[in-house]
Amino acid sequence: MSYYPSMNRNPVFAPGFRLSLHDVGFMLLALVSSPLFGRLHDQLALGVIFVVFHFFLFCNVLRAKRWLEILWAAVFVALWTSSYLGGAPSWPLTYGLAFAVTIAVTLVQVLLPSYHGAFWSTLNPRLPQWWEKQAGRKI
Repeated sequence: MSYYPSMNRNPVFAPGFRLSLHDVGFMLLALVSSPLFGRLHDQLALGVIFVVFHFFLFCNVLRAKRWLEILWAAVFVALWTSSYLGGAPSWPLTYGLAFAVTIAVTLVQVLLPSYHGAFWSTLNPRLPQWWEKQAGRKI
């Protein structure tokens, strides 16, 4: 079920961090398979792990808005492709800049009135009131 009322006819108030066996399995698969990708290109192994764990961070920990995830992915793909094809920026700079975008995405997400990820009750104590207003019902 979706958290957002516009995406579901019967929304359920269920904020916070979430973790499933599928999530754990996929992260383990990424860790185990990354050396195979590294045979194709040394930075591909790190790239796979970097992307998978960021996806987990955005979807399960921060529960970020889709447009923020897509923005991060576009920046990462552009940086990685530029480093791979043109050698610039350097690989450390590529990952450093992507990490800086991660911080920016995180800050934007936790400052939204709809923030409902990890530590929501501390970072966004007004979430229940926001949800009630959006859903048109009491919790």
